[in-house]
Amino acid sequence: MPFHFLLTLTADKKQMGNPTRKLTIAIDGYSSCGKSTVAKDLAKVLGYTYIDSGAMYRSVTLFCMENSLMEGDYVDEARLKILIQDLTIHFTFDAANQRYITWMNHQKVEDKIRTLAVSNNVSAVSKIGFVREKLVKLQQKMGEKGGIVMDGRDIGTVVYPQAELKIFMTASPQVRAQRRFDEIKATGQEVLFQEVLDNIEKRDYIDANREISPLRKAEDAVILDNSFLTKQEQLEELIALVNQRSK
Repeated sequence: MPFHFLLTLTADKKQMGNPTRKLTIAIDGYSSCGKSTVAKDLAKVLGYTYIDSGAMYRSVTLFCMENSLMEGDYVDEARLKILIQDLTIHFTFDAANQRYITWMNHQKVEDKIRTLAVSNNVSAVSKIGFVREKLVKLQQKMGEKGGIVMDGRDIGTVVYPQAELKIFMTASPQVRAQRRFDEIKATGQEVLFQEVLDNIEKRDYIDANREISPLRKAEDAVILDNSFLTKQEQLEELIALVNQRSK
């Protein structure tokens, strides 16, 4: 069965909002602007399902790298189109450490897909038409009943254009690079800040200029610039928006 997904999620018992109906919440924005962090927190608070679309594309990228399907920006699309049919990805929630874990072909790949090497290659893979088509269909199926928070690049414009709440997150490249740099260093990897900044700026350009599903703000999306906001301040702003849209 192509791309089997299993989501095991735990809701936060402390509800910061009490919406009368469950929404579909789409959070788009630039790389390393904290989309996933705030999306996870919001999902736990609301008791919604969180779907990490970025981890899905990173997993396909890792698969390409580990199976000699890419070199530089070149991807062997003919082989990938065949092998992708048997690739499996699923997510679980590690309650002990309060983190989401990504699995590929039943192997834990959460740490591997967050490396700079994968970051440097994910744009080349994510712009491939049949990869995006496959993952978009799966993302739509996973959230067809609502009550989800999904983050990515094209969630509000392509995956869920009908979402009741759309957020477009941004922050300056320098702020995003510093955050990503700190994350990488925390895992024990050696990396230069300039390398991370160059990667951020390269991904911004590719994401915004690719032919298929380019990164752009949906017309009805709310802009959230979190350059100088704490995680708690971001979360509070989003909860306020959820409560407004849920009435």
